[in-house]
Amino acid sequence: MKKDPEPFRPFVDPKENQREFSFRATVLGLILAVFFAVGNAYLGLKVGMTISASVPAAVISMSVLRIFCKKVTILENNVVQTMAAIGEAIAAGSVFTIPALFLLGERPPILNIFLIAFLGGILGVLFMIPMRRYIIVQEHGTLPFPEGTACAEILKAGREGHPNAALAIWGFLAGAAYRAFIGLFYLWNETIGLIIKKYANAEVSLEGAPSLLGVGYIIGPRTAAVLFAGGGFGWLVLIPLIKTFGQGGAIVFPSTIPISEMAADAIWSNYIRYIGAGAIAFGGLSALFKILPVIRKTIVEMFKELFNLFGKREKESGVRTERDIPLFYLLLGSIAIVLFFWLYPGFHLNIITILVLVILGFFFVAVISITVGIVGSSSSPVSGVTITTLLITCLILVGIGWTDRLYLLGAITMSAVVNIAISTGSTTAQDLNTGFLLGATPRSLQLAEILGLILPSVGIGFVLYLLNDSYGFGSEQLPAPQATLITLIADGIIAQKLPIILVIFGAVLGLLVFLMRVPVLAWSVGLYLPLSLSTTVLFGGIICAIVKLLSKEKGSGERGVLCSSGLVAGDACMGVLVALLAALGVVSISRKPLLDDGVGLFFFLCLSLFLGVMAYKKRKSSSQN
Repeated sequence: MKKDPEPFRPFVDPKENQREFSFRATVLGLILAVFFAVGNAYLGLKVGMTISASVPAAVISMSVLRIFCKKVTILENNVVQTMAAIGEAIAAGSVFTIPALFLLGERPPILNIFLIAFLGGILGVLFMIPMRRYIIVQEHGTLPFPEGTACAEILKAGREGHPNAALAIWGFLAGAAYRAFIGLFYLWNETIGLIIKKYANAEVSLEGAPSLLGVGYIIGPRTAAVLFAGGGFGWLVLIPLIKTFGQGGAIVFPSTIPISEMAADAIWSNYIRYIGAGAIAFGGLSALFKILPVIRKTIVEMFKELFNLFGKREKESGVRTERDIPLFYLLLGSIAIVLFFWLYPGFHLNIITILVLVILGFFFVAVISITVGIVGSSSSPVSGVTITTLLITCLILVGIGWTDRLYLLGAITMSAVVNIAISTGSTTAQDLNTGFLLGATPRSLQLAEILGLILPSVGIGFVLYLLNDSYGFGSEQLPAPQATLITLIADGIIAQKLPIILVIFGAVLGLLVFLMRVPVLAWSVGLYLPLSLSTTVLFGGIICAIVKLLSKEKGSGERGVLCSSGLVAGDACMGVLVALLAALGVVSISRKPLLDDGVGLFFFLCLSLFLGVMAYKKRKSSSQN
């Protein structure tokens, strides 16, 4: 690999000491961390994905600090978006795994959820530190880090009067109002469905949720279309086939009733989800094999850092932009956290699960950190890696003969810690790349991320209990797709009742999709999710495509992303409020709506038009100035 002839020069000179880790930046960062953690927790349980908080947090930070404070530095704004992003990472890591314990009938104490989230998050940050010099510095120009680079460019542009947070605020208000019309005033149904009787009673549906519409815009038309293609294959091909050829009174495992008596959603629950699980597992493994050469080099450089712990390099790190948290504290903190997980009785972890936690957690933090550097956070196979970790653990436990329920709970708890570490580690990689481009002090960002873990970790347990008591994990309102998948796999392997043929069939489908050069993970997630979610996401992707087609302005997608982020946050926050009111008995989530589905479809189209107009109109006016 050829080196650049000129050394890299960050936006802020390393010899310049700008204000960075300030009180005002910390307060705003903590507020936004909780804000995006709550929003992404709701979104992750509903659709199985989260949105990056970095870009909207950067814009909000620039606007708020500029209004209320004087002489705000670009490095302060960077600290704010760093803390907000770590809140999103905690939400993603927690809601993808911890609800699996609820689904198994285990209601972990809120204290345990806090410890898993907070300590697992710190572990991810610490695991990332020895890899920074190689992944971020030495591989600069090779690993693009899409979100991190985009965030740095937005913060740079903010120095010249970048657009403020008005679009995100309008989106937030629209998303919150729309959710209130559905959840508080019961004006119309959220899900609109159509059964095609002449096509084996196949079902086509759409879930009119602002958060899903916003997600579709953010991920773009390509990924949204692939997601819908996976869902369409499951609901419009596989389910009608199963229904057509499953006539008679035969009962096919794992169902307990004949196929002829099943509706489309029952066939999806009993068969399609396992096929989707196999496809997701293949997608995660295929993503790992693609980057094996880079992983090897990273591991080598990482161990060089550890062996030089008290050596020359550590003593010569006097340049501000090269100061990390010392590796001594990294080792000390990591060992203390691992020992705590082992000795704390409420986690059910034994020596086997602890070893898997350390080895796979450290390895997969490196793997996903590299992956987000190549494809970005939205396309990284975090779920696939977590499932792989769980599979390895469960197979080891079954091989030893440990098949009691206690070992099942321990395996899922360990997977939750690994998933949270992976999420925070990959987010740390993106944030450190942004800081590298801007000239931030790595140690300041690392400390900001650890501090930013506190409030989201405290709140995530309350949010999970509230949403589960109001809607129920695995329900139509909150499918909790990753957690449900983890429950199916772990319980299936430990109890030896996994329909392995369906899982293998899904893996073969994933292989065929991979050979067609289609993104396997996006397609597989679409296959695994209810079609109503994928349809709404496709709407958002189509709006994004239309807006980009009509406007050729540079950076044309940014305003749409801000408005979409507001839709997601408004929908999520109002959804949590509705859940709270339902838990208190103030509202009922099962009440029949006042208006029919046609009215609901009309208002959803109005919301879609609102997003398109807000995304395009501002750009049009700006181009006329």
